[in-house]
Amino acid sequence: MASLWKSTVVTLEMIKWEHSVFALPFALTGAVLAAGGWPTLRVLGWIIVCMVAARSAAMASNRLADAQLDAANPRTAMRALPAGALSKGFVAGFVVVSIALFVVGAAMLNRLTLELAPVALAVVLAYSYMKRLTRWSHVVLGLALGIAPSAAWIAVRGSLDIRIVVLTAAVLLWVGGFDVLYACQDFEHDRKVGLNSVPQAFGITAAFWIARGMHLGMLLLLCWLIELFGLGRIAMLGVGLVAILLLYEHSIISPKDLRRMNAAFFTLNGVISVVFFGFVAADVLLHK
Repeated sequence: MASLWKSTVVTLEMIKWEHSVFALPFALTGAVLAAGGWPTLRVLGWIIVCMVAARSAAMASNRLADAQLDAANPRTAMRALPAGALSKGFVAGFVVVSIALFVVGAAMLNRLTLELAPVALAVVLAYSYMKRLTRWSHVVLGLALGIAPSAAWIAVRGSLDIRIVVLTAAVLLWVGGFDVLYACQDFEHDRKVGLNSVPQAFGITAAFWIARGMHLGMLLLLCWLIELFGLGRIAMLGVGLVAILLLYEHSIISPKDLRRMNAAFFTLNGVISVVFFGFVAADVLLHK
């Protein structure tokens, strides 16, 4: 039992489970918009279970698929799998358990969420192999997180409204943009071993401009979302704060200085998602 617990803790550390905060607030935004307020605690609880389980399965699967690649990359060689702190068998078992928990959560919500569970799993698990196939793997990662608000809408309503797909597109561009920036750290390594990425294909400077364009597109989509749902000044203020945070994120790193990438990638993006959710939820609840 002690060994099982230790391996589980190491696995959770490896997949950075606390970074579920990236997509979870956007899922909750979709749920609040769908319900026109707070959904029931039961629905909210199962949405959170599904979100954490799906992300855990995806991240653990990614680490499993990339174990050899991580071992060859000085930046990632000390991750748990290449360093020998975990066995591939244990991580594979963790993936299976996470998938099972996700399916149970989907079944507890409604029929459509259960029917679409395999589609959601296919999307979130596909990213692990995309960097071997296309330079635009960042977009696949964006889609993996971007389906969260649409999935949450379906969890609440049992159907899909095209308006919430705008938020999915916004999250896709947001995640894709910061993943392009994050991949700049592996520019030399990716070119050496032949892995695909936007920085590897176009260079670091061009990658920064592509990421900036994606984040600008995200802001435009968020403004459109507010108009589509008839939200007010509070929600628009939230978009303004997201814009300021994105501007700051881009100001602390540059093509010639990536030293603060972790602060931009982990800390600021977590704040961005929480801020947007908070202001949209406040707007919806105050005008309920």
